[in-house]
Amino acid sequence: MRAYGRRKVLALAAGVLAAATACTGNAPAEPSKAAATSSASASPSPSAPVTAVTQAEAAEEFSKFTATDDALRAPSELQGRLDLELKDVVTGGQGPLTAAAFLSHDFAPPRYKWGTPKLFVPRFAPQEQAPWFSALATRDGSPTLLTFARSADRWRLSSAAELLSGQQVPEIELDADGYATAVAPDDKSVTISPQFMGPVHASVAETGSAGVTAGLLAAGPYTTDVAEQIASLREKAKNDGFSYDSIFSADNYPVYALRTKDGGALIQYSLSRTTSTTTKTAEDDYIPVPEQAQWAITTPVLRRSLKLIETHQYATVVPSLKAPAAAAVIAHDGALTRASGQ
Repeated sequence: MRAYGRRKVLALAAGVLAAATACTGNAPAEPSKAAATSSASASPSPSAPVTAVTQAEAAEEFSKFTATDDALRAPSELQGRLDLELKDVVTGGQGPLTAAAFLSHDFAPPRYKWGTPKLFVPRFAPQEQAPWFSALATRDGSPTLLTFARSADRWRLSSAAELLSGQQVPEIELDADGYATAVAPDDKSVTISPQFMGPVHASVAETGSAGVTAGLLAAGPYTTDVAEQIASLREKAKNDGFSYDSIFSADNYPVYALRTKDGGALIQYSLSRTTSTTTKTAEDDYIPVPEQAQWAITTPVLRRSLKLIETHQYATVVPSLKAPAAAAVIAHDGALTRASGQ
């Protein structure tokens, strides 16, 4: 399949962004030559933030992302749209989720309508090689927490999770200039360090209230309920003559954490879930292919084995050690991203 050059795609996205800006009718007037000269010669404000990414830059990158992503998702004759999404627009857990969105919808993935973002921009040292920032914005009317990461001088969407019903993003700690504080991976001032958030969640999702991590995460549909579901399906499969298991893994997905005003942390991370079903005989027992996997497997049943891989993204509020309590999952998004069998 012939792929168009990246320049054409960026030009298309730039056109979308320019049109959207023009429609607002609020574009700032171009400064006069004198004003520009005066501004260039003026010394910077002593309180001007020194950071790897400013709030203005973050706002611009959010606008660029929504325009480019929409241009690539829109039905068109533009070839190689998925390849361009994976190369230039998304990273981390958003990679497999975006690929699945294209493949499961015959390359006509859902398009989103975005609201105005509320930005949470950590203050990083200017020499930071991998800065990131988060944004809370409505996606098709649903409040969604997103995180963008920069590598090789390019910003990409790394995480997106919709707030669960009744949940809100906690108040983020901001400095005098409105910048947030990133929490270090090994931070020990919270009940679960960011680097351990994924493994802890994986353990609770597999073992529920019976494991060594019981009590660290609050019970709910994405923690203990999942463990109960796995146990129930494992027992049913055994009674039906199959073997079944479902395992969560943090893999090497990035983790992002913001300091909350109460001393805790808002942690964003991804997990993969691999579910395997195997027949004990290959003659009379068949494994039905679930509806959500039929875009990847063309036969309605399999004779030997079925493997389903899902990618999930979460946002969890972790309390400060000064006020220990169970961490709570407040946002989630996920989908089946691969399926195979024989």
